[in-house]
Amino acid sequence: MSAEIKKVGFVGLGIMGLPMARNLIKAGFEVKAYNRTSSKADQLAAEGALRAETPGAAAEEVDAIITMVTDTSDVEDVILGKEGIIHRAESGAVVIDMSTISPKATRKMSKALAERGIGMLDAPVSGGDVGAQKGTLTIMVGGREQDYTRALPVFEAMGKTITHVGPSGAGQCTKLCNQVLVAIHLVAVSESLLLAKASGLDLHKTLQVLTGGAANSWSLQNLGPRIVDGDHNPGFMVRLLLKDLRLVMEAAADGDLPLIGASMAQQMFIAVQKMGCGDLGTQSVIRAFEAVSGRTITEPV
Repeated sequence: MSAEIKKVGFVGLGIMGLPMARNLIKAGFEVKAYNRTSSKADQLAAEGALRAETPGAAAEEVDAIITMVTDTSDVEDVILGKEGIIHRAESGAVVIDMSTISPKATRKMSKALAERGIGMLDAPVSGGDVGAQKGTLTIMVGGREQDYTRALPVFEAMGKTITHVGPSGAGQCTKLCNQVLVAIHLVAVSESLLLAKASGLDLHKTLQVLTGGAANSWSLQNLGPRIVDGDHNPGFMVRLLLKDLRLVMEAAADGDLPLIGASMAQQMFIAVQKMGCGDLGTQSVIRAFEAVSGRTITEPV
């Protein structure tokens, strides 16, 4: 197994995973890809990737294997399951999980892989579909320093702000902190725009002012215009943010922490999911505020 990572297996080619894998190919890595829906793997194969028929097959004869799937159970399945990575990855390889999952489960999988001489980094990302496409993701990495150093060129092909935050599980814990802010910011953006609409303001001009001052945030700058324009297409789905908030609340319970703002935001996202918006973008939380207030900001596209 080469110390330099040249060949990368990639498991999970969704909204985030597909452009991330494309950026690896553009950076000169040899990519072997698996996706449960094979058409996504076909797309990547047309761009130079090799196809794998199982997660385990994606781990054969590569230096690193990236997983980018939905939830904790999905990661456990592709790493530890019957057709999982653990059975076919070579000693000396490193598994890089870029999903957002339970820190406890991460540490468990890292230990199981280490018993076979396989390293593991938990490296969840922030930046949404736009960051994945542009290769400007923020990547927060937990795991051994030597594995992080070895994998850094891989991260640099996909992200801009890359930080080793601590031992196994630390990346996932950092991502949960990130998601607290994401959820609360979106609630704040929604309330602010609702007030602007009720006050008779031009919403585009309001955004121009607010994004230029102390109130600015990634959510306001990137999702505020989508809310105003009625664009609820997903860069990150409501149901996935709810999954992350469930993990946040589990961590809060473990630490006996009263996360009041995050809990309130979770209830608003639950409400909008109950309205049938689970597969829409997180900016569609505005619909819950519209329903409660009886006011409409824009009609959906």
